[in-house]
Amino acid sequence: MIGKMIGALVGGRVAEHARGVGGPTGAVLGVVAASALRRISLPTMIALGAGGYIAKKYFDRQQADDAKPKALEDKSVSTTKAKTGEPVSA
Repeated sequence: MIGKMIGALVGGRVAEHARGVGGPTGAVLGVVAASALRRISLPTMIALGAGGYIAKKYFDRQQADDAKPKALEDKSVSTTKAKTGEPVSA
């Protein structure tokens, strides 16, 4: 019983910092997470933690790449003259 209350408290606190999750929803998720952690093995916990860390790094890197300005998409030199379409002599 105390474990469920602690899980609900922690889940509610985490929900304050997460987008799209309210306080009561976070409390329910905390209770569910606490009961799930009691039933899974240590290697599974480690694998879940490592997978979450890797996923966070991946999504943060994707978000950082999307935030970079893409001023010049095509940086290659044209091989034809602009108006006539004739090849450029080297």
